[in-house]
Amino acid sequence: MKKIAVDAMGGDNAPQAIVEGVNQALADFSDIEIQLYGDEAKIKRYLSDSERVTIIHTEEKINSDDEPAKAIRRKKKASMVLGAQAVKNGEAQALLSAGNTGALLAAGLFVVGRIKQIDRPGLLSTLPTVDGQGFDMLDLGANAESTAKHLHQYAVLGSFYAKNIRGLANPRIGLLNNGTEASKGDTLRKDTYALLDGDPSLHFVGNVEARDLMNGVADVVVTDGFTGNAVLKSIEGTAINLMGQLKTSITSGGLKAKIGAFFLKDSLYKLKDSLDYSSAGGAVLFGLKAPVVKCHGSSDAKAVYYTIKQIRTMLDTNVVGQLVDEFAKNEGKE
Repeated sequence: MKKIAVDAMGGDNAPQAIVEGVNQALADFSDIEIQLYGDEAKIKRYLSDSERVTIIHTEEKINSDDEPAKAIRRKKKASMVLGAQAVKNGEAQALLSAGNTGALLAAGLFVVGRIKQIDRPGLLSTLPTVDGQGFDMLDLGANAESTAKHLHQYAVLGSFYAKNIRGLANPRIGLLNNGTEASKGDTLRKDTYALLDGDPSLHFVGNVEARDLMNGVADVVVTDGFTGNAVLKSIEGTAINLMGQLKTSITSGGLKAKIGAFFLKDSLYKLKDSLDYSSAGGAVLFGLKAPVVKCHGSSDAKAVYYTIKQIRTMLDTNVVGQLVDEFAKNEGKE
């Protein structure tokens, strides 16, 4: 049985969206147990009866405006902290939260702990492509500054994830840069290029540009956290505004527009689905001793459900255990 700790109080729509997503997951997956951390009375309003769910009551939670490191130290009984502690103690195998991103990163690093030989775990998410296959990208904001060595580790982490979670036998690794030529970029990008190009264990396809990401130019895209977070939010904003403008054009375009939309309904739904990455799950803080996964703060029940499904796959494939073994091989070589 896979035991997953869930911060029921994190996120804009907590606890309702969190608990409803848990209900769906429990109904579909008979091999999971859920530990819900949060206010018991509020959780019970939305929770379906199940023998595979436990509520660990606490009224303390980490707010979106709390300073991450201080919150982890001072709010020992917060729902997120208790969930992380359960993972550390072996009472749960993974942690899910839609709460304060910085606090979750701090809980992952300081409570769950990073894998030996990994300097800085990266935040990884699967983003949409026009062909529906998607691509994994990291770092998406766990570390604002990185060295070439860190980016090389992100490539190894991303390759492991793509192989084990997405089933890609030989994932293509791309380095995000301001041009595709090997000579492009600043010192960080040039030094990283040399490391990736010289690693025979990686299928490195060279530099990739941001405009090509959604065309499936690579299966895994590596960058520093500052750049990755900016690109992520650009993609999110573009998708949201594109669908919003399309809806406005239809509703304000008169009878012809509405008739046209009726006949294009199936195609429009396919377009919406191709831009919706909630079905890929949450963002994984990859490089820790156990899966710690972040849902978007505005996640609905569907997004929570798919994140639990993602965690279930991570536990099924033992991707973290394999990662520990892989980096243990390299211990002492540097």
